[in-house]
Amino acid sequence: MYIAFKHSHMLFAFLSIFLFTLRGMWMLRRSPMLEKKWVRILPHIIDTLLLVTAIGLVVQLGIYPFQSGAGWLTAKLLGLIAYIVLGTVALKRGKTYASRVIALFACWLILAYIVSVALSKSPLPWS
Repeated sequence: MYIAFKHSHMLFAFLSIFLFTLRGMWMLRRSPMLEKKWVRILPHIIDTLLLVTAIGLVVQLGIYPFQSGAGWLTAKLLGLIAYIVLGTVALKRGKTYASRVIALFACWLILAYIVSVALSKSPLPWS
């Protein structure tokens, strides 16, 4: 069961990052594609499945954020919260185009950090 959760989680993470990047590129180009109904709905479905598989992995492994020895998981969770907040600024709530662009690039940096933490199982993956 662990392998199924792990591979599903990785698939949904890839799809989530791909769709966020696509939507970010559309935002940069000020494309009307951002207004399509499927573009507003599909990411929520994928992100929900990503969260469900993450919870499944946490339960299977028996490690939880904010516990001793789970610093990398805590770092991923905190990175995810920052990514969500900045993602809403980048794609929706940014008052100016410049603020949206800055938030988008910050999101991409945070995503790189989250993926690095996931692969290294270390809250300081580049040290």
